[in-house]
Amino acid sequence: MQFRIWSAVVLFLGSYLPLAIILMVQDISEKHWGRAVCGWNRNFHCSFQVFDHPWLAIGSVVITLAALVLAVLTLKAVRLKHRVHVQEVKSIPNDLINYVFPYVVSFMGLSYGDPQSMAGFLVFWVGLFVITHRSGQILMNPLLMVLGWKLYEVKMALGQEGAVRVVRVLKQGRLAPGIQCAEEVQDVYLMGDP
Repeated sequence: MQFRIWSAVVLFLGSYLPLAIILMVQDISEKHWGRAVCGWNRNFHCSFQVFDHPWLAIGSVVITLAALVLAVLTLKAVRLKHRVHVQEVKSIPNDLINYVFPYVVSFMGLSYGDPQSMAGFLVFWVGLFVITHRSGQILMNPLLMVLGWKLYEVKMALGQEGAVRVVRVLKQGRLAPGIQCAEEVQDVYLMGDP
């Protein structure tokens, strides 16, 4: 099974929720730092106009959060059609975090008010999407790891003839040797308990 382009885009967008939150916090106006959002001035009032670019700040968080929720629901909805016998399990670290982290840190000076840096970030972001999608690494979403999904290297017997293969597996929770249900999605198997 191969990811369709829109499914891959949703999964990729969801992984950038932390960056959207960072950018939203950085977009809070200087005059609002140290002030209460709500208070009394003859009556109770709140000021929610704290962002310099509210549509971009709030919109990016809403879009990436919705993408993350949709990605998780989609992964849970994948039908695991094949029964496999897992023989050996080895947890593998998420190397994509090590690859992406230096690039994300370099954009900490990114601001919605700076169109040149936003355009540069957009070019970087599209390039990163193309690389992760084409290399089959789109499932290596760091936020999935935070939500309990783990990446494993697994030796398993597959199919009627019991052909033994070593594959990468993404599973929510702990994976133990034994019978599992699985489905291949872009060079990674999703697994669940039978």
